[in-house]
Order: sequence, then structure tokens, then C-alpha cells
Amino acid sequence: MTEEQSNLWDNIQDYEIDNPESDFTFTDRLARENGWKIGYSLRAIDEYKRFMFLACVSGHSVTPSDPVDQVWHLHLLYTQSYWVEFCKHILGKEIHHGPTKGGTEEGDRYRDLYSKTINSYKIFFIENPPKDIWQPANIRFSEINFKRVNMHRNWVLKKIL
Repeated sequence: MTEEQSNLWDNIQDYEIDNPESDFTFTDRLARENGWKIGYSLRAIDEYKRFMFLACVSGHSVTPSDPVDQVWHLHLLYTQSYWVEFCKHILGKEIHHGPTKGGTEEGDRYRDLYSKTINSYKIFFIENPPKDIWQPANIRFSEINFKRVNMHRNWVLKKIL
């Protein structure tokens, strides 16, 4: 990492996504909405920060893992935190979320970008990304049948495969 990249990474790491004055924090909401434990949510937030660093320094478009994408989606809802505090003051640039337009060609494009993202992760962080947050591409782009479910009215049972 260059000195500039190292300074950016330090600033991203120091950024506190949770509002300390909130009784129901960003991390709490992330855990609740995804059915995650707090510890996993905190790890996903750390990986989101790594992803956003890569978005700034890798030199190519990047694609997140699904858990990282869930953090990003939620952060986008916290507009002041995302656009002003994080993008403007920490990253020094706007990072827009560009979902797929669908189709085979677009799917191939995102698989390629995901592979490039994983490779850049290894280069910049000198380690492999955690497998429970950064799934292999074949899983990342095939297990995509998600629904928002009201857990007060519905049961969700895990399939045994």
C-alpha cells in the first residue's frame, strides 16, 4: 500500500458506522434484518469497509459478496452517514451502487468483477477473504432467491440438503 492508501485505510477503519446515541444501532438493525448474530454483523461491517477501500484503490469496478452487499444496502438508507460522513469525508469520493440489469452477459460481467475483487483483496490485505462472508462465485451468483419475510407472521425452516 502506498502512504496515501494506508492513510485512507486507517480512516475507513476508524469510521464508526454505529451512532453511539442510538438505542437501536446500525449493527443491531443489520443483525435483525438478516438473522445474523451481532458478532457476524460486526465482521460483515469490517468486510464492507475493506470492500469500500477496494472500491477506492483497486483501479477497477468491484463487486461485493452478498453479506457485504447487505451492509451496503443498509448503509445507503442512512443517507447522512453514507453520503456525507462516509463518502464525502472519509472516502473523499462518491461510491454509487449499481445493481445488475440482468441477463447472461451482465451475469458474466459481475462474476468477472467479483473475481477481480477477490484478487485485489488478496493483494491489498495480503490474506484470503473469510469464506463465510466472501462465498465462492458459483454460490454468490446462484443462491439469490431472497424474500423479505415478516417473522411475526411466518416461520422459515432451513432446508436440509
